[in-house]
Amino acid sequence: MTFCRFSALLLAAVGLSVAGAGAVSAAEEVNIYSYRQPFLIKPFLDAFTKKTRIRVNVVFVSQGMVKKIESEGPNTKADGILTVDISRLKAHADAGLMQPVKSAVIEKNIPAHLRDPDGLWIGLTKRVRVIAVAKGRIKPGTIKNYEDLADPKYKGRICTRAGSHVYNRALLASMIAAHGEEAAEEWARGLVANLARKPQGNDRAQVKAVKEGVCDIALINNYYYGFMKFNQKNPEQQVWADSVYLVFPNQDNRGTHVNISGGGITKYAKNKENMLKLLEFLSDDYAQHKYAAENYEYPANPAVPIDAEIASWGEFKGDTLSLKKVADLTPTAQRIIDRVGW
Repeated sequence: MTFCRFSALLLAAVGLSVAGAGAVSAAEEVNIYSYRQPFLIKPFLDAFTKKTRIRVNVVFVSQGMVKKIESEGPNTKADGILTVDISRLKAHADAGLMQPVKSAVIEKNIPAHLRDPDGLWIGLTKRVRVIAVAKGRIKPGTIKNYEDLADPKYKGRICTRAGSHVYNRALLASMIAAHGEEAAEEWARGLVANLARKPQGNDRAQVKAVKEGVCDIALINNYYYGFMKFNQKNPEQQVWADSVYLVFPNQDNRGTHVNISGGGITKYAKNKENMLKLLEFLSDDYAQHKYAAENYEYPANPAVPIDAEIASWGEFKGDTLSLKKVADLTPTAQRIIDRVGW
């Protein structure tokens, strides 16, 4: 064998060895872009690694995740995403950045109304839009439905964040699904007429306003109550939480509006099978309980018990309206929000 031929064979062998090492490395990791800060999801990601020996690398992306993945294109490192709210999940799907997930495990664990029909996104926890009501100023049982918030007797007594925020937009989309566009707009006008101030701040700010007597009623996501109630760094927020009780609306009809945190597999995932394993793990008992409890939310898997502290806030029936329907109606909801000045 000539030296040149020997060198060529040696280089080819080295190349195969490196390629093989790369394949092994890829099989042992998965890369996710997360809207949620790493410390909130680290406990169950560590549990996944311990169980599967697949390392999870997290990039925290609080804004512009769609644009980031779009700009990276086929070179993106993201095998999957974890984010919050149906509108954000829909934005990734509409941009063509997700690929279908087909899994018997996920279909068994997560109800159909919390999954995209084409498998482009999967709900992992439920968060519900509740009404926080001032203790001692409104008798429990007085407010029962979202529709009650448009009653003129509550004029000047309601606080909310901007209507165009994804949380309120999704709620209004569910109202459109329940009553039709015309009736939903009438409700939104009534709500705006009852506001104590111009919409501002986040959901915590609404509860603070109730404590300070600015208003008596606030629309919030349930988990904000938990984050305030157990806030050791800012104990004044514990006082805010203690000033209200929670109402889970529409228990005698369609149920309380449900939104989700969720995830999916990106179009250009290089570790697709590992990301699927992660999603399946997140849909199962241990991670469902841990994921929900850490974030003061509810398991998407109905077979998983609700954390005792969160359950103590009240039992409720959730709306089972398809979140795909909610997502599809959000543009209509935004047009109503613009028209009524919410």
